[in-house]
Amino acid sequence: MKILRNTVISLLVIYLFLFSFTRVIHYPEPIAAIRLGLAPASKTPTLMPWHTIAPATSPKAWAVGTEVIPTQVKWDGKEISFDEFLTKTKSNVFLVIRDGVITYEWYKKGVTQHTQLPSYSLAKTMTSLMIGQLIEKGKIKETDTFVKFFPEYKTGTNFDNVTVQSLLDMQAGVGVVDDYPSGPSGWGVAIAQMYATTDLNFFLEHNRKMSWDPGTQSEYRSIDTQMLGFIIKKVTGMRLANYFSQNVWQPAGAEDSAYWNVDHVGGLEKTFCCFNATARDYARIGSLIINNGASQIGTANVISANWMKRLENPVTTLDHGWGYSAQLWHPYADSMMMMGLHGQYIFVHPSSHTVIVKLSDEPTDNGNFEELTASVLHDMALEKN
Repeated sequence: MKILRNTVISLLVIYLFLFSFTRVIHYPEPIAAIRLGLAPASKTPTLMPWHTIAPATSPKAWAVGTEVIPTQVKWDGKEISFDEFLTKTKSNVFLVIRDGVITYEWYKKGVTQHTQLPSYSLAKTMTSLMIGQLIEKGKIKETDTFVKFFPEYKTGTNFDNVTVQSLLDMQAGVGVVDDYPSGPSGWGVAIAQMYATTDLNFFLEHNRKMSWDPGTQSEYRSIDTQMLGFIIKKVTGMRLANYFSQNVWQPAGAEDSAYWNVDHVGGLEKTFCCFNATARDYARIGSLIINNGASQIGTANVISANWMKRLENPVTTLDHGWGYSAQLWHPYADSMMMMGLHGQYIFVHPSSHTVIVKLSDEPTDNGNFEELTASVLHDMALEKN
């Protein structure tokens, strides 16, 4: 009994120390942080607080048709079965939309049309759509600096020169690198801290060192999108979830609610990631781009003509040699793509009027799966009958 008592006391002391430490660094309490680090990719959103995004009051129902999916796909220089492709890439959902009609719809066992799944960096494009709207309304200019909206964050360094444009095109140079950890041991790196933090203001205050002068280099960095989220909230005076619901989700005709993870309840949405929705509703974002930003419920365009041009024309080159512009990838000259960690894709092929949604549970270190998957999606878009 004495050994048991001493063990319990020791564990309690350790927990209280870790609890105090996580409070100081604005992390979830120790048990919650461990659960977050160990959970599968598709389960982590339920372990963080969120704000709900209401669907359209009169949603636009999808038309449903059929198409024969190829039995074989090209993968890493050889032919594999489509089923093997889904398994290899740990797919949860695979949707094909042609001319506004769902022609193929596959769900892993346990996943349904109403299952909300994480977007990870698909959320970056959602953030861009809101920025585009605010620019169209004259609330923001691409030449505006971040510190114009947040003078309290001035450092007297080139951080003060970070502009909306440099944030949109991954050219800001803020020194938070996207070196994602592969397990709990890596949760001390800055990008993991930003993902787990319970106070994004605290995080930014302590991560304003710069890697280069804004606009002089390009590198994919999620901090850029998060800083855009700061601006959206400041300019609108609203929760991003509410603004997005009213100005994007509902006009797109969303059938189901979505939710956006936040640093703390009532706080700021983690705009670089952490948007969660059903596959069918993700497809609506791709359809917005296919349809030049047109609303599905008869309201004004969700994406303006000016912002469509901004999205359609890559201005820099990032990973895999792919083009990039305003938080949207251009893996091929005829395609646009939203892409998120762990294998999340919304692939848009305008000439064939095709949108493909693939949501997955791939490990953080998935090798060259991004390039290989984009190639498969591109081939399938071109196979329209």
